Amino acid sequence: MRLHHFGLEVTNLEDSIKFYTDLLGLEMESRHSFLGEDIAFLASGHFRLELVYPPQSTHSTHLCFEVSDLQQVIKTLGSDKIAEGPYKLDTGWETVFYEGPNHEVIEFLQLSPPHKAGTSF
Repeated sequence: MRLHHFGLEVTNLEDSIKFYTDLLGLEMESRHSFLGEDIAFLASGHFRLELVYPPQSTHSTHLCFEVSDLQQVIKTLGSDKIAEGPYKLDTGWETVFYEGPNHEVIEFLQLSPPHKAGTSF
């Protein structure tokens, strides 16, 4: 068994698609309407993110992306938008939290030192 996708309710589908595709490099996989909800599936490799714009929002959630270069993430997204961190954990892992366009919490986690300077996250 493997994770197929992670669902996230959003308040503006178009802004969310733009954020996740332009800044994080996910690609549009498909768009649907189902039971009054507008849905977009974004993908990168084996990871899928389902963005759902419902008639009435119920909650938001936490996402965690593993990255190869946390400093590149901070450079790309900007340090002025950090919600919390960055932190270096006892395990040697490094993490930082941002607030996304729908006030969702997005964590970026680097498990090992970056491979080469200038690599994308």
